[in-house]
Amino acid sequence: MNIQSLQDANAEHRDETACAWIARLRSDTLNAADRQSFAVWLAKSEANHQAFMHMLDLWEDLGALAHLPINDLYPESQPCAIAHKQPSKPLFGTDANDKTRINAWNFIQRLIGGGLVTTGLMAMLWVGNQWLKQRPTEQIYTTGRGETRTIKLEDGSKVHLNVNSSLAVTFNNAERRSRLLRGEGYFEVIKQISRPFTVAAGAANIRVLGTRFNVERNTDTVRISVTGGTVAVSAARSANGSGPKSVKLIKNQKVQVFKSGISEIAKTTEDQAIDWTRGQLVFEQIPLAEALLELNRYLDTPVVAAPNVSSKKLSGTFELTNPDNALSAIATALHLNLNNSDPDLTFLSDRPN
Repeated sequence: MNIQSLQDANAEHRDETACAWIARLRSDTLNAADRQSFAVWLAKSEANHQAFMHMLDLWEDLGALAHLPINDLYPESQPCAIAHKQPSKPLFGTDANDKTRINAWNFIQRLIGGGLVTTGLMAMLWVGNQWLKQRPTEQIYTTGRGETRTIKLEDGSKVHLNVNSSLAVTFNNAERRSRLLRGEGYFEVIKQISRPFTVAAGAANIRVLGTRFNVERNTDTVRISVTGGTVAVSAARSANGSGPKSVKLIKNQKVQVFKSGISEIAKTTEDQAIDWTRGQLVFEQIPLAEALLELNRYLDTPVVAAPNVSSKKLSGTFELTNPDNALSAIATALHLNLNNSDPDLTFLSDRPN
């Protein structure tokens, strides 16, 4: 493989060069000249940094390397021209973290140039291990049946967890990442332009800078409702299977995300979106099957509707202080029969004539 010829290519081929370097660094025939050439190429420009980091992300088999913060781990590889343009700004800080990074880079420079290891990749793995030891830990927050909880995150944001819910949160210098593992949460996110806030829930991915929104994760769907600001929602694939689809929601808008795609944007209200925070369920012309998904969070015995009544529209406000009473009220409002003969499942069906 002629690495030098790829280095001389134009900017459009930087990804190819980065990919070739990764392959070369993993080779058993890597020599001292290759290590030196790699160090020179990496230090040549910020664009090379970005291309190398991008290709590491794509090489899934490199494991931890896929998430190495290249710009932090290799501070001295910034182009000299950048340092000359900003002489008043120190290239490195003076805190302990910055000293660690400088020492780490000096060490890897010696390894690449001095032939102390057989591959440049081994040196990068060493630095990667130092970084991994300092990775922020993932915090898990859960609620049980009949329990709600308000969580204040380290950035000042708040998450209100509904009953029987679980949320995982990991913050770092680049982003604020969370995963709704089950249940429902209302997010009040503090605005930080430099650190987006993301929520992964089933097939849905949500990205915001600062806003208020509710996420409800069910078995086959995820519903996102916005009460303030703007929220970007994406699905794993579009409804026709052609690829990812994304939409932007503003206040009083909602969507549902399925495994096969994402629904059209619909209207909502704050009363409907976060009714559960007030101990109520508020429905306005909602299909019965959809309403029962919400009610099931609070019932000891789940309820399902017969196929011929599941699309009936339901409107009304139902108190959650006694979920069984709320179910009886729904059955009465839609003139349905409530069958409790199965101890593990309640069945709603048409009343016999």
